[in-house]
Amino acid sequence: MLRQIVWAFSILVLVALSLAGIKAWQIRTMIAQARSQPQPVEYVSVYTVRSDHWPRAWSAVGTVQPVRGIRVTTEMPGLIREVAFEGGTEVQEGAVLVRLDISAEEAELREAEARVELARLNLERLRALREAQTVAQAELDEAEAAWKQAQARVEALRAVVAKKTLRAPFTGLLGVREVHPGQYLQAGQPIVSLHALDPVYVMFSLPQQAVSEVHKGLTVEATVDAYPGRRFQGVLTAMDPDLDPGTRSLRLQATFANPDRALRPGMYVQVTVWLPESDPVLLIPSTAVLSAPYGDSVFVVEPAQDSSPGGLVVRQQFVKLGRRRGDFVSVTAGVEAGQQVVSAGVFRLRNGMRVALSDAPMPQPALDPKPPEG
Repeated sequence: MLRQIVWAFSILVLVALSLAGIKAWQIRTMIAQARSQPQPVEYVSVYTVRSDHWPRAWSAVGTVQPVRGIRVTTEMPGLIREVAFEGGTEVQEGAVLVRLDISAEEAELREAEARVELARLNLERLRALREAQTVAQAELDEAEAAWKQAQARVEALRAVVAKKTLRAPFTGLLGVREVHPGQYLQAGQPIVSLHALDPVYVMFSLPQQAVSEVHKGLTVEATVDAYPGRRFQGVLTAMDPDLDPGTRSLRLQATFANPDRALRPGMYVQVTVWLPESDPVLLIPSTAVLSAPYGDSVFVVEPAQDSSPGGLVVRQQFVKLGRRRGDFVSVTAGVEAGQQVVSAGVFRLRNGMRVALSDAPMPQPALDPKPPEG
């Protein structure tokens, strides 16, 4: 009985070993077949890393301000009799904007003018009597003082009447009208905004490291998202003598010609101050960079190490990036001039992947890209 059990166990062991050998042979065969098949190839576009010289620059965010801009108000309260302007129009210096009711002031002015005439006549009589030594000098002095007081009263009323006719203090563009005829206007109440829009200022700040590099007369360039692709040229015209103690930043002013009034007060603009010096840089397209939480990288195209003729592979290389300009970004470490990097579709690649160069036409990067119109 024991012998039969041993024989049965031996037969089972032999069968298990045979099955294991067959399975191992099948796995080795599948691996060999997979290795013998060609790896999938990804077609890519490449860009050759090149050296260039970029002008040094400081960038900041600025705000457009008018050279002259106010909200027109009145010093004197009163009832509006006439609004002599339309909102959104251009006015010349001295043009009438609003007339307030001056009927009471005109009546007081006529009364004051009559008092001036009476004081003048009285003064002339007293002067004649004084020459005849029939009145005292004190009476003549009182008459002269009364005449001057009457004249001053007339001048004060004329000033009040003039202030109740509001005029444009300078040539500019009016905003939205905020008053209407028949409305009672309080002193200091806004009537309309008035801005001279050519030229305009752009105000911005730079860190204190820029103090030794920026000065009046430098070229300043501004871009606005309201006008994609357009660049406005200005000149640095003023700098604060002190720095903001809270931010340690320097406040600057650039002046921009604005004949078409494209730049409006309050606009947010991107400002670049160009310095006369330039720095050597290595350039790659921004599309060649794969950004990740652990760092920025590019895929360098290199010959394959195997014996396949013309085979190419990609090697992931971490890089340090510098300034950006147009479609390009400068690289401060990680690549060298003359190397080829994948310029598009880097998210599809992995380190060591086989690639081939694509013949498909690709948009060429530019330092000063201009988006298509329409």
